[in-house]
Amino acid sequence: MNGLRALLMCLVIACASSVVPAAGATAPAALPAAAAPHWEALPGPPLPSGAAGGAELAARGPGDAWATGVEHAADGYLWPLLYRWDGTTWSRDTTFPGADEAGHLGKVQFVGEEVWIFHSGAGGGEILRWSAGSWSTVPLPQTLWYYQDFAAVPGAAWVVGEDETGLKVLHYDGSRWTTQTPPDGVLFFSGIEARSADDAWAMVDRTDQGSQILRWDGTAWRDVAVPVPSGGNVHRILLEPSGRATLGGMRSTDGVSRTFLMTFNGRAWRTTYPPLGETYTYGMVRGPDGALWLPMRSERAFQSKYARVDGARTTFSYGPERKNAIDVQPRVLARAGASLLAFGIVEIYGSRPTLMSERLGG
Repeated sequence: MNGLRALLMCLVIACASSVVPAAGATAPAALPAAAAPHWEALPGPPLPSGAAGGAELAARGPGDAWATGVEHAADGYLWPLLYRWDGTTWSRDTTFPGADEAGHLGKVQFVGEEVWIFHSGAGGGEILRWSAGSWSTVPLPQTLWYYQDFAAVPGAAWVVGEDETGLKVLHYDGSRWTTQTPPDGVLFFSGIEARSADDAWAMVDRTDQGSQILRWDGTAWRDVAVPVPSGGNVHRILLEPSGRATLGGMRSTDGVSRTFLMTFNGRAWRTTYPPLGETYTYGMVRGPDGALWLPMRSERAFQSKYARVDGARTTFSYGPERKNAIDVQPRVLARAGASLLAFGIVEIYGSRPTLMSERLGG
């Protein structure tokens, strides 16, 4: 028995000596901590003479992005601004129809090899199309009092708004316009997104049930019974080719507002409340890393702030420090290949708000 015990002790000592460094030996170096995301300031877009604001952003790759904005002119009118990113610099486009008239540019969409942008001006609304190096337009069949949103995919486009008779949903099938009828009780469409010609989603308000989500299936708009939190307002619908859908919004309870996210995996919805405070989710995108990214209101006047939500984990990063800045506000994000682009406004002490752009990864 004593011999067996001695043998076991020898084996324990031998194993320990094989894993414990000898005196004076150097222990393996610890793995470095993951580096924080690095945002860089991009060369600013060419500036207009008046105060400017950013509106929309879309990217097809690291060297092809478009952004719209607005200039607040001294005469009180709003003038449309359009910029294009080529991977190195932002250039201003002044050749689009209506560029020399007061008006507004809205959402930018890549439709096949074309770029579609919604434009409204004194003459009403229209869709601008950039194709093969030149501009053309798709006029709307009627003028609306108010244009709420626009979405386009190959073979279809929608414009939602209102006229003197109420809500209008205008549908374009590539050759002609028709008017679609939403379910009874819908007051207005606050936003619309599309994945294909027969798969479009809309955020609506109804007289009897508050905020709801409708879905176009190629035949009719139907309520898809999304369990939006009571009292919640949806600001963003993010549709992905895989079939996944993500909603972002805000819910107010007892005077306290909280941002919520809802994800549909094809079978069920999951609702979460990341630590985002009162973050408006309109600029949310799915990043190249698979996480959700959102621009935020920064507590640092001289730096932008971004949130990254990956499942139950939420982290934050900041843009580069901007000298003498008193407000830096990225408004929208877009995935550009393996990088993220941000577009928004910055105000430097003593100057009017102007445009800014930043990039994560390059």
